[in-house]
Amino acid sequence: MLTTGLVALDSTIIATAVPSVVRDLGGFAHFPWLFSIYLLTAAVTTPLYGKLADVLGRKPVMFFGIAVFLVGSVLCGAAWSMLTLIVFRAVQGIGAGAIQPMSMTIIGDLYTVPERAKVQGYLAGVWGVSSVVGPTLGGVFSEYISWRWIFFINLPLGLIATWMLARHLKEKIERRQHRVDYLGAVLLIAGCTLLILGTLEGGISWAWDSAPSIAIFALGAILITAFVFVERRAAEPVLPLWVFRHRTLVGGNLTSVTIGAAVIGLSSYVPNFSQGVLGTGALVAGFVVAAMTLGWPIAAAFSGKLYLRIGFRDTALIGSVIIIAGTAMCALLSEQTTVFMVATACFVIGAGLGLASAPTLVAVQSVVGWDRRGVVTGTNMFCRSIGSAVGAAVFGAIANTTLDRRFAAAPPDVRPALGSGADATSIVLQGRHASSAVADYVRAALYTATHNVFIALAVVGVCSLLVLLLIPRKIEQVP
Repeated sequence: MLTTGLVALDSTIIATAVPSVVRDLGGFAHFPWLFSIYLLTAAVTTPLYGKLADVLGRKPVMFFGIAVFLVGSVLCGAAWSMLTLIVFRAVQGIGAGAIQPMSMTIIGDLYTVPERAKVQGYLAGVWGVSSVVGPTLGGVFSEYISWRWIFFINLPLGLIATWMLARHLKEKIERRQHRVDYLGAVLLIAGCTLLILGTLEGGISWAWDSAPSIAIFALGAILITAFVFVERRAAEPVLPLWVFRHRTLVGGNLTSVTIGAAVIGLSSYVPNFSQGVLGTGALVAGFVVAAMTLGWPIAAAFSGKLYLRIGFRDTALIGSVIIIAGTAMCALLSEQTTVFMVATACFVIGAGLGLASAPTLVAVQSVVGWDRRGVVTGTNMFCRSIGSAVGAAVFGAIANTTLDRRFAAAPPDVRPALGSGADATSIVLQGRHASSAVADYVRAALYTATHNVFIALAVVGVCSLLVLLLIPRKIEQVP
């Protein structure tokens, strides 16, 4: 619960601080990298951690993850530019890649399927507390102290978690000879990094049909293809291909992709909508985001009892329908909407995510034994992180492309005050002095950009419903 709190707090606390970070460091067009690079490094390292956990045990992998995460937190708090902050967020992600899947794997080790329903409620409570404390602290630090404290606050929690695990977690590991698939890990990391890079920077640093864009996507695809061939021949693959041949695992992993995309879309753009379009402060925007992360644990706790009665798939399908309803509410938000309506839409989506995520994770863990649980849990977390990384890239591309087009078509009396590119949004996000005509135009452009992102989120919700149909009503053990 403590280590889950470490990740949960970090995932909610930074969202409301983005405008303050941009105010100090600049680079609005590149702020999606703050999420994507963190999620990317967490994603591509998660399968390796899952494999190492099955070899070395959960405890040492968790300790390593916490240590790297805390080092990254200190470096982020000391960042002096947007570039350095992005690099240090990558370090944080390398640590987070171990923490979240190890927490879920340990729960799978300690408790039976019926018991996990109750434990899911405990872990959901951690997210509930973090959903209130995280955005509140983020807003308070951003408005009254410094956004840098959103990273320094990780230190005491991480140290307490380390002490608790060292003192109380006992595990027995059968030592045998293993061969870790380092070549596969390198190919996976390099391929995913290039594909995310091409998606994030396409249309911004270079045109989509330009030589750099084509080369990056082509090389990324080649590396991923090579990774597949390596995994087919590896004695102990870092991401075994059998996890993509079982219906329950495939459905659960694809659901995690859509969940990751939905979470990052809301966390990234709801604060910008609240502050830039509705004109709220960082603290209020934090409470809006908290509505989503509050609905999630409430629904997750309830799902534990529900999936024991009607099954994993049907519970998750109910959640997907609720996600679609919530994303439709977001897509219908206007420039004159109230903060309460935004928070309500986020709460509905959070409730849907809670009903969809918990049953699919438990289903994935239930079809394998101890010696494979680390791998399948790591793969599921990998898919969620990839979904978030790709989602941040795609949503960032949608928002930046929309803003660039709107600013390029600005009236002659407004265009000189906009400067270049999406960074002109700082006029409303930072409260910079500008004429009412300029501020109104920027606000309208930001509304259009976030509206397009919300429409994309609705599409993600529909995709989550479709991929869940891959999971059979009655799950069976993986042979």
